[in-house]
Amino acid sequence: MKRPLQVTLLVLSGLGLLHASLFTDLSLRFVKEGMRPMLVASGVLLLVLGVAEAWSHQKPAGEDGHDHEDADADRHADAHGHDHSTVPRIAWLLFLPALSLLFYAPPALGAYTAAREAPKAVTEQRYFDPLPATSPVPLTLTQFTSRVQQDHKRDIGGRSVRMTGFVTPDKGADGWYLTRIIFTCCAADAQSVKVRIHGASVLPANTWVTVTGTWHPGGTLGTRSAPAALDARTVKKVAKPVNAYTDALPLF
Repeated sequence: MKRPLQVTLLVLSGLGLLHASLFTDLSLRFVKEGMRPMLVASGVLLLVLGVAEAWSHQKPAGEDGHDHEDADADRHADAHGHDHSTVPRIAWLLFLPALSLLFYAPPALGAYTAAREAPKAVTEQRYFDPLPATSPVPLTLTQFTSRVQQDHKRDIGGRSVRMTGFVTPDKGADGWYLTRIIFTCCAADAQSVKVRIHGASVLPANTWVTVTGTWHPGGTLGTRSAPAALDARTVKKVAKPVNAYTDALPLF
């Protein structure tokens, strides 16, 4: 890979990062919102390096019409029988991610990923604040699961709740899953949290919905034997949130 192409790769990579993190919301498919400033800084740095690399080699040619540095590289290659002035051909593959950030964004994680992994284990919790008198009670999927399986006061029993997530079908079984995918850092450590929905027709995979209903009885409420499940009363389609990889409160 010759120097002009190396410069092009730096510039394309920088533009791709800025496109994904500064001018669009594509970066939120891959990393948490808090990492966005670092992506912007990385994109700017790559652009600066590309421009600096191009500028540093705009030197007058030697008397023989060749760049002195290139002549030194040629003499080194002749002396040792091989050329160190070029990068291995595999480096061409670096153009693929650079171009993809500009022209083709990989699809977002969704039902396909969630259907193939176990639900995220909720953090152990001993104390729960009383549920508000509001009905239905807005909850995240994690909050609902924690209440169902760990709240020994069983405040969730009989209460109407409202949650938002996307549809993950469950073929050959009763019901479907309301799902959220959560990033701890980035897509590589993504985990899903699911609540099984009963009593409502399944919608196409990855459809974002807000579901209102009551806990679906099973096992012993307030213990791990209780299922994270909901008897749906209403299912309303909603727009996908910009930052979809958090377990946020329901959309209204």
